[in-house]
Amino acid sequence: MTPAAHPFEQLTPQAVLDALDHCGLRGDGRLLQLNSYENRVFQVMLEDGGAVVAKFYRPGRWTEAQIIEEHAFAAELAAAEVPVVAPLPLPGEADGRTLATITIEGQPFRVAAYPRRSGHGPELDQPDTLRWLGRFIARLHAVGEQRPFLHRRRLDATTFGHAAMARLLALDLIPPAQAGAWHSSCVQALAAVDQALAAVPARALRLHGDCHPGNILWRDPDEGGATGGPHIVDLDDAVTGPAIQDLWMLLSGSPEAMCGQMTLVLQGYRQIRDFDARELALIEPLRTLRMVHHSAWLAERWTDPAFPAAFPWFGTPGYWGQQTTQLREQIEAMAEAPMDLAWGD
Repeated sequence: MTPAAHPFEQLTPQAVLDALDHCGLRGDGRLLQLNSYENRVFQVMLEDGGAVVAKFYRPGRWTEAQIIEEHAFAAELAAAEVPVVAPLPLPGEADGRTLATITIEGQPFRVAAYPRRSGHGPELDQPDTLRWLGRFIARLHAVGEQRPFLHRRRLDATTFGHAAMARLLALDLIPPAQAGAWHSSCVQALAAVDQALAAVPARALRLHGDCHPGNILWRDPDEGGATGGPHIVDLDDAVTGPAIQDLWMLLSGSPEAMCGQMTLVLQGYRQIRDFDARELALIEPLRTLRMVHHSAWLAERWTDPAFPAAFPWFGTPGYWGQQTTQLREQIEAMAEAPMDLAWGD
């Protein structure tokens, strides 16, 4: 048998159904692959009339301990009545385990299953929605600060910045004509990040970590009788870091628009939990780390056939020229970061 070009190519429809059957979830043959680049996710209809969303974790990305910690965090949130789509106990696993390891054609995959939930994205142009999201994330953080992660990553300049830059350079994917300018700009930007993080004594806690609107499912009260409002649907990138990380990705538009949005989010947040306004100076440094980390992520995933198809512009001279320009803009933005403290007023 010819080896698959990428481990995920082993996940044929029959392999997915067989894996779930091994976990005690017997499908009726109907499945639909859902949008996910990092992992592979399928909606699977079951013989008993129900449905689950099955998640096959990318091999080699997380250790079992890291995934179990993710699942435990989801369970803590659910127990605290923070709306989250948490993994289900697998009938085929002992002691209510939510994670199984299945070997397909010699390739081990870690598998979890979630209840199927419907909903839509949050309407971020509505003031009440922004305040509600602030309260919601504050409730998540109130659980997150109760104990630390022991195995998950820490959101810092070393892990998401310097190490990401080093991995990217080692792959030697940047065209020579753009490599020098990008590298120089990245080094300067990360130096500014180092300085900003050292200047703000932010308290670290367990976070969602990737709290952009696409990871927030908004459910109406009449949808299946469930509680309305925001639900977290993906804790795959849960990290230890400052509270502001779970807030800034809700913002969009002009600086004035983002200022108004953050004011509303913090009005809701502070109804539940204190917020240190000094953390607002970390928004641009965290945005910079996300940019560098995202480029490294794309480069490291390029052998996955899904990535060239979804991101055809990555790696082109135009892409690296744009990244260089944006990093230089971030250097300027970080120099002005103390102005953002007014957002906390």
